[in-house]
Amino acid sequence: MPRPSHLDFDQVVASGVSRSYGRRRALRHVSLCCRGGEIVGLVGPNGAGKSTLLGVLSTLAEPSFGEVRYGKWTARGAGTRLRAQIGFLSHELQLYPELTARENLAFFAGMYGLDKVDARVEAALETAALSDRADDVVEGFSRGMRQRLALERALLHTPRLVLLDEPFTGLDESAVAALMHRLSLLRTDGRIVLVVTHDLDTVDGLLDRALMLRHGRIRELPATGTLRERYRVEVQEASSKLGGVSA
Repeated sequence: MPRPSHLDFDQVVASGVSRSYGRRRALRHVSLCCRGGEIVGLVGPNGAGKSTLLGVLSTLAEPSFGEVRYGKWTARGAGTRLRAQIGFLSHELQLYPELTARENLAFFAGMYGLDKVDARVEAALETAALSDRADDVVEGFSRGMRQRLALERALLHTPRLVLLDEPFTGLDESAVAALMHRLSLLRTDGRIVLVVTHDLDTVDGLLDRALMLRHGRIRELPATGTLRERYRVEVQEASSKLGGVSA
């Protein structure tokens, strides 16, 4: 199949995805579907494989078994053009501390090959509420300021798929509210948003669906009840089936 000159998609589907590191299997036959215009939460204990799954969905890691399709395309079939449609915010914020906020954004805009760089950078700084700190070096920023800047760095190229790994870390109450609003706008714009989070109370009411990953296996949480209640029940049931293994 020829590679597309322009690639777009309205859903991401993982089918039977497993990922192993030597003898350790981080993901076990994971299947999921995320669609445009919804925010999906991925929850689970530390070491469950959440970051590994984001790595696979972002094309930074290949599945050991199974496949991921972005619309009708696989990562191999779409080539590098697929990454132009993916925005990824990981634990490592991928900012250069010795550069200013403006210089960081301009650098990544150049890496993405974007046009109208100055206008895009100014808009991103305004959205991140950092216009007044645009020419300050990032090294002096708080964790919350860096988090906001890194998010806009991940969204500069208006990606179709947005993958966020613990985006609420280090944010104060006002910054959390701003991020919630930003994610709501991404949903309205038809983006596919997958958020890994431990902040169950924070995202309750924002998520359209929630998935739990535990011991490398994935399940969708029920739709009724608070997110914390649904998560607790799912963990208890899973522990019972595994003979009382702790979450």
